[in-house]
Amino acid sequence: MRETFKKALQLFVTFFKIGAFTFGGGYAMIPLISKEVVENKKWITDDDILEIVAIAESTPGPIAINSATFVGFKVCGFWGSFFATLGTVLPSFCIIFIISFLLEQFKDIKAVQYAFEGIRAGVLALLLKAIVTMYKKCPKNLVSYIIMAASFILTALLDIPVLAVLIGCAVFGLVTSLMAERRAK
Repeated sequence: MRETFKKALQLFVTFFKIGAFTFGGGYAMIPLISKEVVENKKWITDDDILEIVAIAESTPGPIAINSATFVGFKVCGFWGSFFATLGTVLPSFCIIFIISFLLEQFKDIKAVQYAFEGIRAGVLALLLKAIVTMYKKCPKNLVSYIIMAASFILTALLDIPVLAVLIGCAVFGLVTSLMAERRAK
């Protein structure tokens, strides 16, 4: 029990730092989560993080919180889930709570406006890094490219709801895998 609590506390501290120092939402957190839990702490593998991100994208709720919950559970069960999720949520909650009182007073100051423009540019860079990292780890075959292109077109250009596209991708991937298995036999 003592070892479980110690690991859960480590998860809390790790995800608190990630939550406190990442701007731009869940997708911007993915590379930081991967670096911390795979490379630095070695709690899970690259394959685990890829699966966790896929599941986190497919389940309701913010991807960063879902990812923290799944990583926490994989590392330390229920308490790992609880503390990793709390660590992710708490910094944002506190910061937004404080900013809500201060922003109205400072929104017209040029330095504040420039700071937010810089933050947006940094977030874009983190999102691009997440895309490149996930691309490198994904299987590269015709089916994957078709799913990727179709998903982009459906969500970005045709404004189809993301949930519908994710379900469609899952069904398409399942059907093509089953067909490939059948052909192999």
